[in-house]
Amino acid sequence: LLPKMAKQNSPPLTEVVKQVAEQQHSQASEIEKSKTVLFQLQAKFQELEKEMNSILLETKTTEREIYLQDDAIEVTKHRCESLEAQVRALYSENLKLRHDAEAVQEEFEMTFARNNEYREKIKAHKHLFWEMESKMPVMIELAKKKAVVEELKIKKEDLMRDLQNPEGSVIKEVQEEITLLKREITTLKEFINKKTGLLEEEKKKHAKLRKEIEVQNKRYDAILKRLHCQLNKLHSNKRQWHWNIQQLEKKAADLRKCLGVAE
Repeated sequence: LLPKMAKQNSPPLTEVVKQVAEQQHSQASEIEKSKTVLFQLQAKFQELEKEMNSILLETKTTEREIYLQDDAIEVTKHRCESLEAQVRALYSENLKLRHDAEAVQEEFEMTFARNNEYREKIKAHKHLFWEMESKMPVMIELAKKKAVVEELKIKKEDLMRDLQNPEGSVIKEVQEEITLLKREITTLKEFINKKTGLLEEEKKKHAKLRKEIEVQNKRYDAILKRLHCQLNKLHSNKRQWHWNIQQLEKKAADLRKCLGVAE
C-alpha cells in the first residue's frame, strides 16, 4: 500500500525538475540582485570613505585654522596690552602738557599785564618828551623852518599859477631870456662855423704835410736800402780782401821758406 500511496502522492519527475530549475533560477536572480545590492553598497561605502576622508581633511584644516587663530589672538592680545600701555603713557603726557600749557598761559597773562604797564609808562614818557622837545631851541628852529617851507610852497603855487597865465610877468621874463639865448646861440653858431672853416684849412695843411712826409719817408727808405746794399757789398769786399791777404801771406811764407832753403 505504501508504494502505491507514494506513487500516488509524489509528483512526477518532470515537475520536480521543473521546480528545481525554477528554484535555481529564482536563486540565481536573487544572487544577481544580491550582487547588485552588494555593488551598490560597495560604491556607497567608497563614497562614504571619500566623504570621511574629506571630513577628516576639513577637520585638520579647521584645527590648523583654530591654532592659527589662537596665535593671532595671542598676538592681538599682546598688541592690545602694548597699545593700552601707550595710551596710558600718552594720557600722562597729555596731562603734563595740559599742566605746562596752563603754566604758559598764566605766564603769558602776567607778561601781557606787564607789557601793558610798560606801554602806559612809555606813553607817559613820550608825552613828557614831546612837551620838553617842543621847548628845545632846535625844535623852535625846526618850527621856523617848517614855516619857511610853507611860505615857499605858497610862492611855488603862485609861480605855477603865474606860469599858466600867458600875460604873467614870469612868462615875459622867460621869453626875454629865450630871446637872449637865441642871440647867444646864433653868435656861437657863427663862431663855430668860423672855427670849422679854420679847422678844415688846418686839416688840408696836415694832409699835404702828411703826403710830403710820406714822400720823404719813401725817399729815405730808398736811400737806406741803397746804403744797406753798399754796406753789404763793402762787407763782402772786406771779406774777399781779407781772404786775399791771407792767401798772399801764405804765399809769402812759402816763398820765405823756399828762400831759406836756397840759401
